[in-house]
Amino acid sequence: MVVKVAINGYGTIGKRVADAIDAQDDMEIVGVTKTRPSFGCDLAVRKGYPLYCTYDEQDRIDAFGPAGYDCKGGLSDLLSVADIVVDCSPGKVGAQNKEIYEKAGIKWIFQGGEKHAMTGMSYTSSGNHTENMNVQGTRVVSCNTTGLSRTLVPLLHACGSLSVECTMIRRAADPGDSSKGPINAIKPVLKVPSHHGPDVMTIRPEIAINSLAVAVPTTIMHVHAIVATLPEGHGMSTQSVLDLWGQQPRVLIMNGAETGITTTAEVMEFSRDIGRKWGDLHEIFVWEDGVKLDGNTLYYFQAIHQESDVIPENVDAIRALMGIESDWKTSVQKTDDAIAAYNGL
Repeated sequence: MVVKVAINGYGTIGKRVADAIDAQDDMEIVGVTKTRPSFGCDLAVRKGYPLYCTYDEQDRIDAFGPAGYDCKGGLSDLLSVADIVVDCSPGKVGAQNKEIYEKAGIKWIFQGGEKHAMTGMSYTSSGNHTENMNVQGTRVVSCNTTGLSRTLVPLLHACGSLSVECTMIRRAADPGDSSKGPINAIKPVLKVPSHHGPDVMTIRPEIAINSLAVAVPTTIMHVHAIVATLPEGHGMSTQSVLDLWGQQPRVLIMNGAETGITTTAEVMEFSRDIGRKWGDLHEIFVWEDGVKLDGNTLYYFQAIHQESDVIPENVDAIRALMGIESDWKTSVQKTDDAIAAYNGL
């Protein structure tokens, strides 16, 4: 079975998801959407992805031709040839788009900019792949929540229970975004908890977690400062925690003192040095020398590349919703191997 996938929103996330899907042998891209003719259309054309308009109005569709692009039609035309749509459009338009997808009778995946209350299901590969098998739609949670899930879910399985306090130190804007900030301030999120903790609990409600967040004037990566309380008799040590994470896919552990990778700038430079497309890092980065278990209290830092850690999760989510693969680790291995081969790594 080859799943026909539509991408609604060919931007920062959409273009990356499209390539990750194009790399797989059990799914194919049947089209991507843009709201209007723009430079992003050129990439879709070079990749050979059929180009559609986000809207069905004929005047909007016709605007692509004079700009030199062959637009195949509107969103409804694209949905008519797809089995599932990955919605990578800007957040807060999900409810409207969900109605369109339901009317078209196809499955759908939203991103973390939408609320769990709207989708009714949320997804991370390691957290709840099985629960998402064959459902009609889901939401791949945000980059931060995905990163939290990658290290907290294994701890939950190893210890049986977990209580967490964490602070998200967030980048202010993506590198390609010229309209956001701050540029000379640290901006706290004045809502407690931030959405990240509650979002983790949509994946694994057994994790008792509170979160705070601040935005800082940088464009590369988020950093999490995490304090996790393990249950009495947990039997873990700092080294066994590191060993546990070292066995998990999409978790990269390195020693800052030994490697010289002590900031997010070096993490991103490392990603470029190893040849990752767009300099992406699908893995979350854990500093080995920033991990310490003191009694029942675990302290650690991790870094999240906000543009890319959710990308492979979307591929795994497609397999779950379409009922292709029930074992999350098998799907993850297939996804990651295919992406590496696709990019010549």
